[in-house]
Order: sequence, then C-alpha cells, then structure tokens
Amino acid sequence: MSYTVLARKYRSRNFEELVGQDATVTTLRNAIESERVHHGYLFTGTRGVGKTSTARILAKALNCLDADGPTVTPCGTCESCRSIAAGDDVDVIEIDAASNTGVDNIRELRSNANYRPARARHKIYIIDEVHMLSTGAFNALLKTLEEPPGHVKFILATTDPQKVPATIQSRVQRFDFKSISNAEIVQELKRILEAEAVTYDEATLRRVARLANGSMRDALSLTDQLLSIGAGTLSSELVDEILPSPHDELLSDLIDRMADHDAAGALEAFDRVLGSGHSLERFCEVLIEQLRSLMLLRVCGADTDLVDVPSTARQRWLEQSQRFDAATFVYMIALLEELRRQVRFGGTGRALADAAIVRLASTQVYSSMDRLLEVVPATADAPPSPAVKKKSEPNVAKPAPPVVTDRPPTPTPKPRSIPSGAPRPVAPKPVVPSVGAVTQDERRAATADPLVRRALEVFDGVPINIERISSNQPTQPTNKTDPAE
Repeated sequence: MSYTVLARKYRSRNFEELVGQDATVTTLRNAIESERVHHGYLFTGTRGVGKTSTARILAKALNCLDADGPTVTPCGTCESCRSIAAGDDVDVIEIDAASNTGVDNIRELRSNANYRPARARHKIYIIDEVHMLSTGAFNALLKTLEEPPGHVKFILATTDPQKVPATIQSRVQRFDFKSISNAEIVQELKRILEAEAVTYDEATLRRVARLANGSMRDALSLTDQLLSIGAGTLSSELVDEILPSPHDELLSDLIDRMADHDAAGALEAFDRVLGSGHSLERFCEVLIEQLRSLMLLRVCGADTDLVDVPSTARQRWLEQSQRFDAATFVYMIALLEELRRQVRFGGTGRALADAAIVRLASTQVYSSMDRLLEVVPATADAPPSPAVKKKSEPNVAKPAPPVVTDRPPTPTPKPRSIPSGAPRPVAPKPVVPSVGAVTQDERRAATADPLVRRALEVFDGVPINIERISSNQPTQPTNKTDPAE
C-alpha cells in the first residue's frame, strides 16, 4: 500500500478545518447562506496557506449531492464530494496555468463551458497559478469571465497577484490569504501528531513552525521528513540533525563579540558557524532573524508576543537586546540583507562576509548626530541641541561671560570722504570654491534643521553639495554680494 504524505492525508476537508483564514471562511459561508455566490473568485497568497484547499471546499459546498442546494456543510461522502477531494471530478476541472498558457487552451475552455454539468449543479473551473497565462490567453478569457453561463463558476488561484491584469481582477472577487501564524501551525501539528500517535517535543514544533515561514504545507512536509527517521519521536536533536541551522548559542556568541567590538573574536565565532556546514546565505537569514528578535525585545519590551524566544536562552536574549540601540539593530539588519543578496551571486562571498563581520564589530565608529553631540560640551554662544537638553533643566537664559583682554580697544576708523565725481570703490567678491560650493539659498535650506546648524557650529563646518563634487562641476553664487550694487 502506497504511503500518503501528511500534507495530503490531513488536507482541510471543510470550512471548519481551514487554518488561519477566518475572514475568508466567514465571507464565503455568508455568501453561500445568503445565496450571493459570485461567478468568479481570485484567491491570492503565499504557498501552502490553503488556496487550492479552499477552492475544493467551495466546489463541494456548491455541488454536494446530498444537499438540496449549496450548503456550508458538505457531506464529504457523496460521489461528488469524494471526486472533488481526489481532484478527478468531471464537473470540477482543475487547470494548471503553468502548462496551459496559450490562447488555444482558453478557447477550448470557452467552448466546453457552454455544455451543462454532467451530474452536479455547477461546472467549476479551478485555475491554479493563473498569473502564468499569457497576455493573449488573459484577453481570450475576459468575455467568458465577465458573463459566463449561469452554471459556470471560476476560481482562480495565484501566488503573484501583481501579474494578474487589472481587467481580470475587476471581474472577480479577490480574497487575500494571510500567512499562518506560528501558534496556529503548532496547534495544528499537535493535532496531527496525536492522531499519528507520535511523541513530540513542543520546542521542536515551534522550531518547525518558524522554519515553515507561515506555510502549513511546508510545516507538514518538514514534519514528514523528520518522521521518516525519527522512529515515532520528534526531538530537538533530530531537528538539528535533519534540518541543520546555526545554533542559537553560536549566534549569541557572535553577537556578544560584535557588542564587545572584538573583531577578531567575531571572525572566529563566524568561522565556527560556517564550520558546521551552513551556507553564507543561510547564515545571513538566521542572523537577520535573531537580530530582528533582539530588536523587537528592545523596542517592544520583554513581554511582547511578536517574538518566540527559546526558554533556555530567554535571559541571554534580553541582555543582548540592551547592548544595541534600535538604530544600530536597523543598520545591522540592512547590512546583512545586502550581504545576503551579494553572496548569492558573487564569487567572493567569504571575503564580503568577513568584511561585513568586521564592520558590524566596529559599530562604535558609526553613531547618530544626536549621540555625537551629547559628548561635545555646549559653547557659550551656541545653545545645546533640543535632543540633548534634559527635560528637568529649566529653560533660563544664562548671561554671557565677560570678555577679558589685555589689549587696548581698537579705535573705530573714521569714514573717508569721497570727492565728487571720483569712482566708488568696489568691495572684492568672496572667493567661492570651484567644487562643492553651495549658493546662499542652498545654504539656507541646509541649515534649516537646528541639529545640522548645531553640528556646523560645534565642528566649524560648512555645507557642501556632494552631488556637485561627484560630477566635478563648479557653481557660481546666485545672490549678488557686491555692496555697490
């Protein structure tokens, strides 16, 4: 007897068994009960979230032979329900758009749609991955999809709704299937494993749910793979053996070295992670996920439900989340995502990864302007930035200190009279750098921010135009500065 995989054996058979799609289920049930079933539906969402299963359940609800009409509780035992569940019913035609992309395939569909169903109430077409149809095929389907015969229903499914033309989407009702949460996946896995009489560890199920990334089918496929070697038992050691990934302990050690600004130690920890047989791309993915968890702990607090923290590492994660601020976490995640894209197609992935680790371990060199100004004492003539000023400090103006000098005051020169008819002296125009210079209007716009103005005063800086420097094109000031004019 052939083995049936878990994803097929425990496929949802009715609306009650659908996992994580409560809004869609409620809408479809109400449409059936109120006899407002549309002639066309578009189911969108990532892989393994129940699009095709929902299409079959809807087909059974419309064509169940044991009911007097469409019902929200199909029997599942009549000939029509069993044939639809098996995918070989004569009145429910499932089409793979990836292998039927041409206009001729749609022409054949249109001609067959005119014939009434053989035994059921409706002839239902389920077109999977509909975005794979060609432009001509979409155009050929428009008229039939807009005004189909009364006995025809269309259910389209796709993982890439952006490729479905707007003319198609305007003729159907669209339902967006969301990714299934880790908690819902774990709950469903418990039910299935108990039915299979398998001993499991809940921490292992949470690990499988995280690896499934919101897909129930992926979770069941991973569970099937584990059961093929687990002899009726699921454990964390089995997951590490069959589905290897960098251990939380190794990643935590790497993050600690980066927080200590120990570049050499971080490179050694990174080498140990790769030594366990993991690719650079996979390393980037799991490190990004762990940094995301630490960032959420830092921003949302230790009691947040957005993070699934292992109980054995909870205290260490909480301590690590306080070693970086939120801006640093954002910077590290963005850098690792860019590294992940580069190592996928580049030939020097290890060198790029080592450079990124050294850069992450040197994060004390990169700091925000607010933090930089915190360590610079405020001068007498430049008040501190509002971001640095303490809330408890009263807003009282302090008198300027007296100016002490040993030199006698310089006498003010008397204005010289200019004889009548003599040419007036012209003040020399200020020298403007030929590269990177800014006009007065650009300078005024650049210094509109108090924080920028404060930084220029503290560091005795001037604004420049970086784009003008890169293009090496000089500029001339637009505002005239000649007092004689």
